[in-house]
Amino acid sequence: MATLVPPSPEDDPKTLVSTAWLAAHIKDPDLRILDASWYLPDAGRNAQAEYDAEHIPGARFFDIDEISDLRSSLPHMAPPPEKFISRMRAMGVGDGHQVVVYDGAGLFSAARVWWLFRLMGKTDVAVLDGGLPKWKAEGRELEDLPPYLRDRHMTVSRQNHLVKDVTQVAHAAKLEEAEILDARSAPRFKGEVAEPRPGLRSGHIPGSKNVPYATLLNPDGTMKPLADLRATFEAAGVNLAKPAITTCGSGVTAAVLSLALERLGHKNHALYDGSWAEWGMYEDLAVAKG
Repeated sequence: MATLVPPSPEDDPKTLVSTAWLAAHIKDPDLRILDASWYLPDAGRNAQAEYDAEHIPGARFFDIDEISDLRSSLPHMAPPPEKFISRMRAMGVGDGHQVVVYDGAGLFSAARVWWLFRLMGKTDVAVLDGGLPKWKAEGRELEDLPPYLRDRHMTVSRQNHLVKDVTQVAHAAKLEEAEILDARSAPRFKGEVAEPRPGLRSGHIPGSKNVPYATLLNPDGTMKPLADLRATFEAAGVNLAKPAITTCGSGVTAAVLSLALERLGHKNHALYDGSWAEWGMYEDLAVAKG
């Protein structure tokens, strides 16, 4: 039996919703649920296989690596709008839908897909707080059947201000005109350990601040309350009055920071899509340690 918990007053269909909210709306005709599970290679997990075995009823699998710009040598860069439209239409996701994205880690890669929808001009999209682990812990329904899909029309309007390239980030770092927030773990940020991707230098963008994405989460994988989010950013030395650029290893967990900033009402933030997979590769870009 599912644990009956009332929807949270902090539920927001444009940022974050609780498992109780999703359970209450799961049969809404214009709701679309996406499983955006993605794992680093060393995690030893297969997101597609796990989805095939069990997922939230009606969920479609969103392949972060495939729904990307495959012309780029960098991992899962944002896809061209026409590819995003094509993939979403085929998945039956279109205009007028409320989208809820979850992942198998709790709150990890789902935020990347939330950001991707926002980049494409879609704002009726939320991350499931606590993701699949919380849904399962509460004894809620799962299925292993693929959903019935019907093409739906989708239009997009790419919001270029939500993404930054390496030149823009280097400029912002040099002029100190934005807070550059790095979601990687402290040892990676400080350059004390090797990067999981071969060939990358260790360290961080000069002047950036370290806000490990896990510090924004509770032990159960849900996002901290707003007051605690604000305190976490401020403890990391972040000036929330300034524009922000989020970054990480490859643009996935940076979106957890972006989601938290959006929850706090911080509207001037962008994500560095290339992240350390790009910055750490170029010898002519400065790297700081410690």
